[in-house]
Amino acid sequence: MIIGRLRQWLSLLVCVLAVILLKSEGASVGITYLQDAVAKGAVCLDGSPPAYHFDKGSGAGVDNWIVHMEGGGWCEDVPTCLSRKNSDLGSSKQMVKQFGFSGLLSGQQKSNPDFYNWNRIKVRYCDGSSFTGDAVDRANNLFFKGNSIWEFIIADLLAKGMRNAKNAILSGCSAGGLASILHCDRFRALLPASTKVKCISDAGFFLHAQDVSGGKHIEEFYGKVARLHGSVKNLPASCTSRMGARPELCFFPQYVVQTMQTPIFFVNSAYDSWQIKNILAPSAADKSKAWKSCKLDLKKCTAAQLKTIQDFRTQFLSALNRAGVVNSPSKGMFIDSCYAHCQVGKQIQWSSDSSPVVSNMKIAKAVGDWYYERSPIKKLDCPYPCNPTCPKVDSDS
Repeated sequence: MIIGRLRQWLSLLVCVLAVILLKSEGASVGITYLQDAVAKGAVCLDGSPPAYHFDKGSGAGVDNWIVHMEGGGWCEDVPTCLSRKNSDLGSSKQMVKQFGFSGLLSGQQKSNPDFYNWNRIKVRYCDGSSFTGDAVDRANNLFFKGNSIWEFIIADLLAKGMRNAKNAILSGCSAGGLASILHCDRFRALLPASTKVKCISDAGFFLHAQDVSGGKHIEEFYGKVARLHGSVKNLPASCTSRMGARPELCFFPQYVVQTMQTPIFFVNSAYDSWQIKNILAPSAADKSKAWKSCKLDLKKCTAAQLKTIQDFRTQFLSALNRAGVVNSPSKGMFIDSCYAHCQVGKQIQWSSDSSPVVSNMKIAKAVGDWYYERSPIKKLDCPYPCNPTCPKVDSDS
């Protein structure tokens, strides 16, 4: 009896704390469905309309805009897309009506001093191709229209005032972070020349690398995504024109960023948890499950596994360097050593007392200083496990 009541009180306390936390982060923002997009064919995998959450700017930020694209992986074949279309990653019918804005999207000045009063938009992700697809599978009633969704949403926001923007940022996390790279120059071209436009990719620099078996799992995976969704024609021409018979490789940022014209900032872990789990040691390349415990907790890795992971970091940093990120004055970076994936949308990692610190700077300060050009930002953390400010959990979830 007493234990039962204690559990009820604890559950209530958790709910109350969750509400308080949500309010402190700017509360929740309602969803906007773009019904007119259906007639244009700009629809989710299941044919439902695309959607976003829009928190309007105020005061000095009324003419400033952040368009942030949600992440959520990809679907590479008909079965995975059919499964996906019955979730919020494939249908706006399944999306939550309210979404809490945090981190880069927070409306609180204390936690987000540089961008709190901007127009802040969270674009929901329901196409499975990082907003690049342009195909339809009538037999399976699947709509691969990610590029059309992106174009329709940007046109809608331009009509709602973004065409008058003084400042504009295209950002995203994970698959959305990849989209912020792939669409960055197009975003710049759609805004007036007088608008200051930059992009931010959070956990979007996916590495073209071999897996632990020596295979090319991620290369084959992205190739399947590109072919199924008809994505190649919507990848940056500045990249595809240089890739010969392999234009689908322009899904990898290391080949796209080299020719980008628009300033861009990369927030990434050199030990990105998604990439270690799915690029370096995917289940398909680890039949014996030797990497299972290591992928869940780097402290459980063997010495040989840690050596492989450190080599992966070296490859990642080399790719950033070859892409021109390290030396370009218009590009910035915050590369930490946390076992993390997506960091700008979470207050605990963006600017809280518990946020990771690299060279005495947190992510929020680094991004703000870079955007406003208060100082060039090229933050590179020491190798794992050197940084005691990293969160003690894997943020991949």
